[in-house]
Amino acid sequence: MFNSFSVTGSSLELLKIGEQGIILFCNTQDEKILNQVISLGLDPGICFTLEQNFPNVVIKFNSKRLVINKEIASQIYVRILNQ
Repeated sequence: MFNSFSVTGSSLELLKIGEQGIILFCNTQDEKILNQVISLGLDPGICFTLEQNFPNVVIKFNSKRLVINKEIASQIYVRILNQ
């Protein structure tokens, strides 16, 4: 009756540990959050792997680990890569 489907996009905070993705955009008009995202170096197109999602989000990209608080992670939208 229903066809299977897969989620291809999500907020960064909703990914599961081990999932890989590509940063698409930051969904906020709050300049403070935008500036924090820019200062973290999270530009669109960056490929990453989620390593931790509680209490903060930890992603690995370019051989680096980056800790992101939940407020910022909720505003970052990503495309989930099939594994």
